[in-house]
Formats: sequence, C-alpha cells, structure tokens
Amino acid sequence: MNAAAVAAVAVATLLAGFYGLRLSRTTSDFYVASRGVSPLANASAIGGEYVSAASFLGIAGLVLAGGVDMLWLPVGWTGGYLVLLVLVAAPLRRSGAYTLPDFAEARLESMAVRRAASLLVVLIGWLYLLPQLQAAGRVLASVTGGPPWAGGALVAAVVILGVVAGGMRSITLVQALQYWLKLTALGVPLVFLLAAWRGDGAPGIADTSWLLPGDDGLYSTYSLILATFLGTMGLPHVLVRFYTNPDGNAARRTTSVVLGLLGLFYLLPAAYGALGKIYAADLAAGGSPDTDTVVLELPGRIVGGTLGELLGALLVAGAFAAFLSTSSGLTVSVAGVIAQDLFRGGVRSFRAATVVAIGVPLALALAVPSSLPVATMVGLAFALSASTFCPLLVLGIWWRGLTAAGALAGLATGGILAGGAVVWTVATERADGWVAQPGAWTVPLTFLVMVAVSRRTARPAHTARTMVRLHTPEGVELDRGDWRPRRI
Repeated sequence: MNAAAVAAVAVATLLAGFYGLRLSRTTSDFYVASRGVSPLANASAIGGEYVSAASFLGIAGLVLAGGVDMLWLPVGWTGGYLVLLVLVAAPLRRSGAYTLPDFAEARLESMAVRRAASLLVVLIGWLYLLPQLQAAGRVLASVTGGPPWAGGALVAAVVILGVVAGGMRSITLVQALQYWLKLTALGVPLVFLLAAWRGDGAPGIADTSWLLPGDDGLYSTYSLILATFLGTMGLPHVLVRFYTNPDGNAARRTTSVVLGLLGLFYLLPAAYGALGKIYAADLAAGGSPDTDTVVLELPGRIVGGTLGELLGALLVAGAFAAFLSTSSGLTVSVAGVIAQDLFRGGVRSFRAATVVAIGVPLALALAVPSSLPVATMVGLAFALSASTFCPLLVLGIWWRGLTAAGALAGLATGGILAGGAVVWTVATERADGWVAQPGAWTVPLTFLVMVAVSRRTARPAHTARTMVRLHTPEGVELDRGDWRPRRI
C-alpha cells in the first residue's frame, strides 16, 4: 500500500510535468513561467516547495526529541516571509532579473559579484537538497522495505523528468497541487488520530518537562530565530518564484497569501510531535534519526488495522510529495544559475543543467550518509543563506551606498564563516553550540563588513537609476530600462 502511494504521487507529478510541456515554449517559460503566475497559484507553489521534508516530517521528529523549544523552527520559517514581504518582495520583482545572480549583477554592475552569488546559490541549493534526498532514502526504506539508496534515486529521477519537460511552468503546477496534497495528507489522518486518542481516554504525557523551556540557552534560541527569519529571503528556490509574478504588487499579495498557507500548515506537525511523545517515545532513544519517521508510525500505533494502513499510506504520499516539490524547486533555481553562468543559456542548457543540479547532491547523499535530523540540516542552509544573501539583498535594495567591493567582501566573510560552521557540524554530527548555530554572529559580521568596505570604495555608476527602478511603483510612468541577463 505504501509503495502504491509513492507510485501514485510519482505518476501524478510526471503527468503534471508533461502537461506543462504543452505550455512551455519560450526560454522565459522555462526560467520564470513568462512572469504570468497569479498570486494564489504562486503562493500555493511556494508553499509546496517550502514545506519540505524538514516541515512534513522533521518538525514532529524534533518536537518528539527536543520538546517545545523546537517550535521555534516553524515560527521562524513562517515569520521569515513577513520580513521578505516588508523588505524584498516587490523591489526584487521590479528589478527585471531572472535569478539572484542577475539581480546582483544588475544592482552592482559587477561580474565578480555575479559569480560569487552564483557559487553561493549552487552551494545553498545543494546543501538544501542533500537532506531531502537522504531523508527520502531513509523514509522509503522504512515504509517499503527497499534499499536506502532507492528513495533518493527515485526522487532525483522524477524531478529530472518533470523539470526537463516544462521548466518553471511545469514545476509551478506540480508544486501548487502538492501543497494541497501535503496539507490534506497531514490534516485528514490527524482527525482520526485525535479521535482515537480521545477514545483511548486522552492519555497525557508522563514526562511533562518537554513542555517547559529547555537548556539550550538564549544564544541557541536567538541564533536559530535570526537564521530562520533572515535566511528565508536568501533561499534561491524561494526568490526565483517572485520573478514569476506579473509585477511588484502581485509579489506582495503572493507573500501575504503564503503567510496564511504556512501558518495553517504548521499547526499540524506539532500535534504529531505531541502524540509521538505519548505513543512513540521509543523512536527518540539515543538521539536516533528515526524520529523523522514518527509521523508515518503513528497511524499504525494509534489506529491500527486497515484504516491505520490507509492513513499511513496517505502520509507516505504526502511525505513523498514533500521530497519531490522541494527538490523540484531547488533544482529549477540551481539549474537556472548553472545554465546561465556555466553553460550557454537557453532551453537546451537549462535541461542539461538540471541533471547536474540534482545529480551532484544525489551522489553526495549516497556517498556521505548522515545521522543528523533533516530539519537540522535544513537549518544549516538557512544559516548560510542568512549570512550571505540577506545582507546583499537588504543593503542592495535599501542602501544606495553598497558597492561591488563591499558586497564581495561580505559574501566572502559570511560564506566562509557560515560554510565552515556547516562543514564542522556535518563532520562532527553535533547540532548544538555556537558553531552549529552560527547565525547570531555571522549575520551581523557580514552586514558590518559590507558597510565598512562599501564606505571606502566607489559606488556603481548607475546606482541612482537602479534604485529608482527598484522602488518606483508600477503605476507610475517610468522608463525602467528593463534589465535582461546576457544569455537568456
């Protein structure tokens, strides 16, 4: 039954992707869906790719293992869109760019900054893809009995076929549908689980200490909040979706709808974590990554029988949709950058870049197994994003004094420090301490370096014109000189 659920999601994803092939004809269709996606469709697609395995499975697992302190993750992941709405969404769309490196080049008039941004997009995308593929292997092996490598390989194969078929147009349709599938897959079983829990006498949790603040300390809490709030705006697969809106106002409306969709979704995983404390506490023994499977285990433990199997299959379908939608969005964003900056641009280069974009993290996922929870790995990607692209976007959009030299110095500082923290955490598999939670010191330091170096170097020649383009509403008559990347 679980294998059938996985197969059904895979087939539905491929059918939607091939349907998108009928709609994708131009290069703009493949990169940004010809900038014609409505706010509701775009918000659903963003929700689909943003609700990754870390959200669908990881939050409940972390609540099971670490208690109420872990709820800061969904709070930060949702609140990050409020920061993005206020500071970034509309100006970024008005820039006329296709990717984040395009924006960096247009704003700072520097190929060196573009190359640095391209490198970071690829690294962040791969760091985010890695735990998706690893978790897919663990979960599918757990629920179907297949080999651990099969899950990641299956996700990669479906993503390649879907993205190659129709690019951003196909993926927009796929991800929008998958958000609602994931919401249904968590919501419907939860109704039956809570009914069975009440029928069981509504047992409480023997150890209520998990409801109290833990001993992680203020530093870890605030560092996590900073990374998740500010890291959202620099995630490549999130930003690329804002280029698909018709205009800046639509980008703002999209972000507002996303806040509602994510707020609705994140009510559910915490309930699974609480039920896991009652019925599946053994999964947290010894800090095992098996906590990521608590969502899938609960129907069999609480409901049981044929109904439990059906509910479990629905959750497996939702989990596989989470792997596919997030991996698809990340692959599109990374492939767009690789196609422009390493290949010759155009549809053929985009398709070739797609294979590279997901092939490399798949090889790493198979070669370097990790016992870190998927949500912890995703948190590291947020920390790297917050330490690099957040300062670049905030200063690039709101401070005319930012220079190419300042941006390069800041990207190098944040990239090296946060990247080093990622390597250390993965190598030691320790998820605590100031190195494993680097946001509190790497983000302010990157801002400081960008400002300090920029004050001592010359601004780009056309800064004033670029700033006018970023901040003038679409209703105002203006010769925007819409910027286009060289090889689109």
